[in-house]
Amino acid sequence: MKLKKRKWALIPTLALSVLLAACGGDEKEKSATDTGEEEYNLKMSVTVADTTAWFAGAQKLADDIEAETDGRITIDVFANEQLSGGDSAKAVEGLAKGSIDLTFNSTIIYSILDERFGVVSAPFLFNSLDDVDAAFAGDGGELLSDILLEKNVVALGFGENGFRQVTNNKGPIASPADFKGMKMRIPGITMYTDLFRGYGADPATMTWSEVFTALQQGTIDGQENPIDVIYSSKIDEVQDYLTLWNYSYDPLVLGINKDLYESMSKEDQELFDRLGKEAAAYQVQLNRERSAEQLEELKEKGMEVNELTDEQLQAFKDASQAVYDKYTAIWGEDLLKAFQAE
Repeated sequence: MKLKKRKWALIPTLALSVLLAACGGDEKEKSATDTGEEEYNLKMSVTVADTTAWFAGAQKLADDIEAETDGRITIDVFANEQLSGGDSAKAVEGLAKGSIDLTFNSTIIYSILDERFGVVSAPFLFNSLDDVDAAFAGDGGELLSDILLEKNVVALGFGENGFRQVTNNKGPIASPADFKGMKMRIPGITMYTDLFRGYGADPATMTWSEVFTALQQGTIDGQENPIDVIYSSKIDEVQDYLTLWNYSYDPLVLGINKDLYESMSKEDQELFDRLGKEAAAYQVQLNRERSAEQLEELKEKGMEVNELTDEQLQAFKDASQAVYDKYTAIWGEDLLKAFQAE
């Protein structure tokens, strides 16, 4: 837990003691106002750039919290995983351990902590955003929140990276055969590795901060991400082809460290609960509004965009079945069913 008046250039003895306590001491020193209310200066990590809907949602939470507490609670938001050296896996680990207070991270990254989180990104799990919204408002969202608690994270809300699309420099993707031999950057979880190998691709994992240069230099042929990330990261400058296939949905967790959350007063917990849900809902709406506009701009910038037909999608679904055969037992059938459309 951080003291509001801490200056990083020169850490006073009191602030240092708070840092040491946060790393495992039995007692934590706290700063309080004259009325006894605790003051917090928190730090939040976001995976991608400050031009994204991710960052806008995180900043809304920071602004709303500061406004409603008259500056008693502040949150500094850091884009591009600055708090973890550009490594989103380390950011999630830092959140769980308490070295980072809040993060806005994909469940794909949480899969590094527990493979059950990968269920939400299962190939062609959702047919529409309506299916997504129903699942997260129901049992699916509750079960994910429970697993997050096991990892020492409280889910204040679920945001949206969106349906993941694919870009490359070889040509339009219309069938699994088109992936043959293509070196594709994928997130670092085994499910995606198995999936793209099944399509015939040569999957490679790397942190997102390295991807643009790798594409530019031809180290990799393509990557896959939702439209907002493709647009904000200027992937159009190094990739020619964009295929819309909605093969995997990517939700975000607006998470706060559980120990920090539980150390707060009931009133502050309720404040974070309410404003966290509002910030996540705002981010989802903004992401959906922006994506349609961004797609048109990507076309105008010269990207060749193709959208798969139902028949073409079915070929990919058939080629993806091996993932369900392998991972259903890992995810758990009940968790999978909670996200499957009726």
